Amino acid sequence: MQTVNTLNALREAVDDLRRSRGSVALVPTMGALHEGHLSLVREAQARADHVVVSIFVNPRQFGPKEDLAAYPRQLAADQARLEEAGVALLWAPTVDVMYPEGFATSVSVERLTEGLCGAVRPGHFAGVATVVLKLFNQVRPDLAVFGEKDWQQLAVIRRFAADLNLTFPGVENILGAPIVREADGLAMSSRNAYLSADERAIAGLLNRLMAKAIGYIEGGEDVGPVLAGLEYEIVAAGFSSVDYAVLADAASLEPLDTAPKAPARLLVAARLGTTRLIDNMPVGESAA
Repeated sequence: MQTVNTLNALREAVDDLRRSRGSVALVPTMGALHEGHLSLVREAQARADHVVVSIFVNPRQFGPKEDLAAYPRQLAADQARLEEAGVALLWAPTVDVMYPEGFATSVSVERLTEGLCGAVRPGHFAGVATVVLKLFNQVRPDLAVFGEKDWQQLAVIRRFAADLNLTFPGVENILGAPIVREADGLAMSSRNAYLSADERAIAGLLNRLMAKAIGYIEGGEDVGPVLAGLEYEIVAAGFSSVDYAVLADAASLEPLDTAPKAPARLLVAARLGTTRLIDNMPVGESAA
């Protein structure tokens, strides 16, 4: 595996991959890799001849009171995992490379970013959209793979790809891979490392409470009371607070107050001590 951290080296390395007449897939990450990330790599390998993984802790998607400084960074360990996984190229730029002096551009996606995580993390999705568009332009992949755990992020990326008529990759080649879960069902996340032993025991209840709520909704119970009960049960289980528990259309993310007739997701963000956990699950027979 080759590791590069300048744009010239990246372009030369990607050109070398393309000279073999192979397709290129991109898996963007912020590092601190776990099995969830590696599942994205395997999905990319199944669909392309060469896989490029990016590792960049993007400061523009962190708010002033968020965990940028504390976010786990373990480049050497990540390199070893990617090498073992058979990744062709690691793109690991510095902040100065990604955002050189004078950088003044931002990508803003309306509507999709106004609720859910966008409501409690102002500017987050502008930071995400900006860095992902830069990664697409830098690598020019044939396809890109993202995890479905960040469902709102995936919807935002697909939206700007469609709106801006991207061809590298086209919106049909921005793929979502299923959430990878721990043995107790907790969605894998780099932030899970922040949990204490007691908090980790509580965290595994989140997906079970969500699954129970989905059972009520699919059984015909009114959505509003089910969601209110879900929020109550999450806090009663030991979580500090709930940012949101929303049933939404899977594509538009518009909240739903009745049982879905089209693909829908139950999306939840809850805080446990200092850690913010997010999760989502499909709802209904036609769910995505």
